[in-house]
Amino acid sequence: MNFDLQQVPVAEHVSLNVAVAGRGTPVVLLHGFPQTHLMWRHVAADLAADHTVLCPDLRGYGDSDKPADPDGQAYAKRTMAADIVALARAFGHERFALAGHDRGALVAIRAGLDHPEVISHLAILDVLPTLDMWDVLRGKDAAVAFHLYLMAQPPGLPEQLIGAAPDAFFGHFLDLWANDPAAIPADVRAAYLRACRGAVPSIVADYRASANIDVEHDTADREAGHHLRMPVTVLQQDWGAALGYDATALWRPWAPDLVHRTVTAGHYLAEEAPAEVVKALRELLDR
Repeated sequence: MNFDLQQVPVAEHVSLNVAVAGRGTPVVLLHGFPQTHLMWRHVAADLAADHTVLCPDLRGYGDSDKPADPDGQAYAKRTMAADIVALARAFGHERFALAGHDRGALVAIRAGLDHPEVISHLAILDVLPTLDMWDVLRGKDAAVAFHLYLMAQPPGLPEQLIGAAPDAFFGHFLDLWANDPAAIPADVRAAYLRACRGAVPSIVADYRASANIDVEHDTADREAGHHLRMPVTVLQQDWGAALGYDATALWRPWAPDLVHRTVTAGHYLAEEAPAEVVKALRELLDR
């Protein structure tokens, strides 16, 4: 399956790089950290047999635009979710299924909360909602998420430290989080590192938003009793066993129509276990 790469305007001075293929009901796939749309290469090729598949680079990542963030709003998940809705509309889709991994999953959750009339089905790969993520990180076990705390710091120091050795920083996570290193071959790994090397300020801004404006938005939704109205499937590693929480119980208030499964693959599920991800997505689309 050949994917067509396009630059699509989604907001003022912001265009997203997007790979497009297939015909049929639309599915949008959002990548995680430290990756680009390439992470979906196996899953997207399967889905494109009978769906229109859109795989964008998120704003701030890959070959998408990387706006400055003077007021902490440019990388709010609310802003990034609006990009995705605008992207789908640019292709004529007013309603679509959405799947996200890692950072893209946080964008997908926000899209589901802010645009329930647009998102028909929602799949989440290997994250917790932002509020729950911060709540479960306790004591020495929170060291596994040191990067969250580093990039939450005020502008300046995180960008300087990461920018001094970007390949070592981003490569650390590609190596540590993959149970099957062969799932990310050398050419793909090099593409990820190249993309991240050129996006340090915007990647940091994305993470910084999750310690600030995203928390405000999620807190407001929790206090108002808002939840995801569409069918939701969550696939994730058994972080609950490692960090001492019940992942299904944390997800249930956010997603009443929930299928939650733990997997044996590493963090990069779509690359390490693409058949399992495809099966879960197709089952979700049938709900």
